[in-house]
Amino acid sequence: MTISTPRSNPQFPEHLLELALKSGAEAAEVYQSNSFAHPVFFEANRLKQIESIESTGLGLRIWKNGRVGLATAYGAIAAADLVDQAIALSDLNEPAEILLRDSTITDYQTSNSQENGQEISVEVMIDWGKKAIAKVLEHYPEAICGADWDCSRETLRIINSKGLDCGYTDITVDGSLSAELTRGDDFLSVWYGQSERGNLNPDAIAQKVLQRLKWANKNVPMKSSQKTPVIFTAKAADLLWGVVAIAMSGRQVQQQTTPWLDKIGQPIISNTFSVSQKPNFGVYSAPFDDEGTPTEEITWIDRGVLQGFYGDIRTCKELGISATGNGFRGDLGNYPSPGLFNLAIASDQTISGDIIELAATLKNGIIVDQVLGDDSDISGNFSVNIDLGYRVKNGEIIGRVKDTMLSGNIYKALNQVIAVGSDRQWQGSLYAPSMIVEGLSIIAQ
Repeated sequence: MTISTPRSNPQFPEHLLELALKSGAEAAEVYQSNSFAHPVFFEANRLKQIESIESTGLGLRIWKNGRVGLATAYGAIAAADLVDQAIALSDLNEPAEILLRDSTITDYQTSNSQENGQEISVEVMIDWGKKAIAKVLEHYPEAICGADWDCSRETLRIINSKGLDCGYTDITVDGSLSAELTRGDDFLSVWYGQSERGNLNPDAIAQKVLQRLKWANKNVPMKSSQKTPVIFTAKAADLLWGVVAIAMSGRQVQQQTTPWLDKIGQPIISNTFSVSQKPNFGVYSAPFDDEGTPTEEITWIDRGVLQGFYGDIRTCKELGISATGNGFRGDLGNYPSPGLFNLAIASDQTISGDIIELAATLKNGIIVDQVLGDDSDISGNFSVNIDLGYRVKNGEIIGRVKDTMLSGNIYKALNQVIAVGSDRQWQGSLYAPSMIVEGLSIIAQ
């Protein structure tokens, strides 16, 4: 029995694949992930902890007697045991068609693996954290600040029995800053974060936190209403666009749960918006998905009109549509399923500027920047507490609103957009602008 680790033996995936086929599998696939991160944590205005986290994992998917099985392992791996586990699990499953990519991705062969991003040292991240916190304390010496900075490197490789062999390395730098203020019985918590392929600007992150602390300098009353315009910051807009991403999934089409089931070629949201995936753009770019299918630049919604649905290989085949590189695994232990990445929201009618410029257009309104809870589902209905929000009056941001809820329907909201900012920002793998929406309910206590 061979015991090895993928990191120490680069040929281990090939050995695992060969052993699976010799054990009677008709087809097999090995998904390998090696990751390394060194996060830096600040708490209560001071450096608290520095970590180094390394992980090596393998997912082996096999088909034997027409049935599929998936086994995973981390660290030291006994190849024969992993193969036996996958075969044993396949015995418990129903027959499934073998759906694997062949060797078509010549640009990403392991021998010439693509590397995206730039390494940032722990020392630099410590310096960034100190600078960001110092910037806040300069204006709010009573604030209690925390900061998380991390540079992570992940190398992916996929090989299978049809000859596919592709891989790439992804380097991501994440930085976030939080500030807490306590004034009597009033507690305020503000945070802001960014992700890049290399350098982050600690001053820019600190300025965003300072801006929000200034807006929240005092609490102002708010009345319940169904007519008050709502400004969603780019950070809060994920509440809306996350449901749009679910509604475009081929899995929802199969289950007949998407409200857009028969809407291809028809308008579904405001015609100011186009929704696209951009595989070569930004911090979450990827040349192929977790099945080895090359990713494509696709506009899913063009000026409000639905163009199609996305899926993994199996879902696309069952729906009779082309696979577009949208099969992803939640983790090594999951089978590929439909997923979106690098979702970019564009508008052809923007106001030059960000939240301040949007607020300047309103006589009365509210800004939503952070929410508590997210019970929205495919129906589009939602009701959330506003964790951090601000009141707008006569074009000015006059203070923070508290004890306020926001509710409505996401599909209706995206057809009631009256203005969009030009301030697109990354929130996870979503690249979205701030915007003003009408028709939502504000419930104030």
